Amino acid sequence: MATKIRLTRMGMKGKPFYRIVVADEKSPRDGRFIEIVGNYDPNKEPAEVNFNKEQMKSWLAKGAILTNTVASLWKKEQ
Repeated sequence: MATKIRLTRMGMKGKPFYRIVVADEKSPRDGRFIEIVGNYDPNKEPAEVNFNKEQMKSWLAKGAILTNTVASLWKKEQ
């Protein structure tokens, strides 16, 4: 099972926030996921990003792949 660390959209229309989740690459964007590893709120100024760094490092060690957006957020946090 190939896993990806990606964003899942939450919130109301026009006021989104995102959970950073580990999910099977075949599951839909807002569908089933394995674990929540952080959140991202682009509506705040500056945008708020929170990661559980221990869980992220654990999943990356297991071979999970970051999507482009999550990779850029992760790089800014490092």
